[in-house]
Amino acid sequence: MLIGYARVSTMDQNPQMQIDALEQAGCKRIFIEKISGAKKNRPELKAALDYAREGDTLVVWKLSRLARSIRQIIATSLDLEQRKITLKVLTQKIDTGTPEGRLYFHMTAAFDEFQRELIVENTRAGLAAARKRGRKGGRPPSMTEDIIRNTESMIKDTENYPFISDIIKQLAIGRTTFYRHFPPQRIDEIRQLE
Repeated sequence: MLIGYARVSTMDQNPQMQIDALEQAGCKRIFIEKISGAKKNRPELKAALDYAREGDTLVVWKLSRLARSIRQIIATSLDLEQRKITLKVLTQKIDTGTPEGRLYFHMTAAFDEFQRELIVENTRAGLAAARKRGRKGGRPPSMTEDIIRNTESMIKDTENYPFISDIIKQLAIGRTTFYRHFPPQRIDEIRQLE
């Protein structure tokens, strides 16, 4: 049986292209995950590995979807090999069911990790260069001091803003961002000052 595993790194990415490729390859069951490949605990990958039986094939769209380090890739491939489960990587034409496929698999894994390390190294160098010029990396904060003061006024104004959801909607920010700056006890304190 062909068992598919699709993974995207963030919640706003769409795994549909991988799913389509896995379905086209003939996968009868597909496990989908939205989590960074650097994370060790990936429940859907574990579920796919637990689901696979001797003689099955685990299919991934690209090797980097399976893992982000050679150590992870080798550990997974050894586990599959011991359980007599083949690994197929669609975009890189890898099939560990053959000696050539296993060799190509290890070479590709090494190049994928090298490429990832170069990206990380270049990103760090770029951020360091920007810091030297006085710039910070990342997006600007959504809650500036002015917005925080304005929000405190809105929290106090229970007549116009009786519900916190009204304030969040007015500010056009996420609930998590709002509650990071204004936990429930702080909201109570602000409203008691009124």
